[in-house]
Amino acid sequence: MKQINLKNSQNSLRIKFLKLGVKMIGPETIFFSKDTKIGKNVTIEPYVVIGKKVKIGNNVTIKSFSHLEKCKVENKVDIGPYARIRPGTTLKEGSKVGNFVEIKKSTLGKKSKASHLTYIGDSTIGKAVNVGAGTITCNYDGFKKSKTRIRDNVFIGSNSSLVAPLTIEEGSVVGAGSVITKNVRKKSLALTRSLQTEVINYKRKKK
Repeated sequence: MKQINLKNSQNSLRIKFLKLGVKMIGPETIFFSKDTKIGKNVTIEPYVVIGKKVKIGNNVTIKSFSHLEKCKVENKVDIGPYARIRPGTTLKEGSKVGNFVEIKKSTLGKKSKASHLTYIGDSTIGKAVNVGAGTITCNYDGFKKSKTRIRDNVFIGSNSSLVAPLTIEEGSVVGAGSVITKNVRKKSLALTRSLQTEVINYKRKKK
């Protein structure tokens, strides 16, 4: 009986949002909460789960296999596919969260983007920031959580680890493959990378 009630409840929510103009591709695969709030001109692709306390603005696209809970999504935001938006997160207007990106207890600023393979936790990210693929905010040291602050117009190169507590000032660049443990000053390049070694005519040892 409980399962039937749940199914009926979901069907009612789907019908409600369809009547309000939400575009759903495969509505039977999309799950809502009773308190979900959705604005105008929103598109939701198949296999999306929206948990409790989610507020979605206007002109938002949520792509397949994404999961949202206890978060706020402002206008003109793109999410997914395969994105996880966890509690305490705000996605500001025009921001983008791509595939295999997880964000927790963080703010992603206007027109900022984390397009793929990224973890952002306990962070405040400013406007027009590019977070490269494979970037991780290292927010937990085994005892406590610390915050990462990234100011406006910062470029984070791919495969970077940002070890909190940390502030990266406006207009700075973090080179790909870096482990950043100290604050980065305004309009600076921060880079930590070992020198490449090449052995000419190298031959592997035979077993």
